Amino acid sequence: MKISIIIPAFNEERLLGKTLACVKGAMTAFAALGWGSELIVCDNNSTDATAELARAAGATVIFEPINQIARARNSGAAAASGDWLIFVDADSHPSRELFNDVAGQIEVGTCLAVGCTVCLDGHYPIGNRLIGFWNWLSRRMKWAAGSFIFCEAAAFRKIGGFNDELFASEEIDLSKRLKSLAKKTGRRMVILNRHPLVTSARKLHLYTVREHAWFLTRMVLTRGKTLNNREACHTWYDGRR
Repeated sequence: MKISIIIPAFNEERLLGKTLACVKGAMTAFAALGWGSELIVCDNNSTDATAELARAAGATVIFEPINQIARARNSGAAAASGDWLIFVDADSHPSRELFNDVAGQIEVGTCLAVGCTVCLDGHYPIGNRLIGFWNWLSRRMKWAAGSFIFCEAAAFRKIGGFNDELFASEEIDLSKRLKSLAKKTGRRMVILNRHPLVTSARKLHLYTVREHAWFLTRMVLTRGKTLNNREACHTWYDGRR
C-alpha cells in the first residue's frame, strides 16, 4: 500500500514550513503499518521561496505554470504513484490521529473517498460559527473541504480529477462526482470528525466582510459562473498572504 500526499502551493513560504512538518509527522501513521508514502508539493507558479522550502523538507516538487488550484492538484496527482491520494492545503495541519483514521477507512475496504471536519487555528467567534455550519453541511452532503481530500487514485483518475474550468469550489464538484461513483460501485464517501483538520484563518484577516459578501452575492446572481473566472475569485488568486 502506498499513499501520496499532494500539497498545492502558491507563494506559501510563510506557512508551508509548518504544514510540511505536520504532514511528515502525520505520515508516520502509515509507516507504522508498513505502508509506503510520498510527499509532493506542486509549486503553482510561485515567485517566492516556496519550491526551495519544499525541497529542503524532502518533498518532491513539481511545477504547474497556470495559477489555478484545480490544475495544481491535478498536476500533483499526475506525478503521484500512490494507491490513494491525500490533498492537503499549504496552510493546514493534519495530525497523526487524522491519518490513523484515514488508514482505518482503507482497511475497512468500503470507502472510496474521505473528507474531514475542520477547525480554525485560533478563536474567531464569527469564523467558528461559519466553520461549524460548513462542518454540518459537509457531513450531511458528504462534501469534502478542499483543505483535506482523500480518495482512491484509480477513482480520481476515472472521473477525470478536478475540474480545471473552476477557480473555486472545485472540491465540491469533485465530491459530487466521487459520491456518484461510490453509489454506482457500492462504496461510500466518509467525512471524518474525530480529529478535525486545523486550518489557517488568514482570509479573515486579509479580506473584509464586504469582500467575502460581494463574492457570495456575485456567485448567486451569476448562478455559479463567477467560479469560472480567476479575477472574480480574487481571494484565492490575488497573492495576498
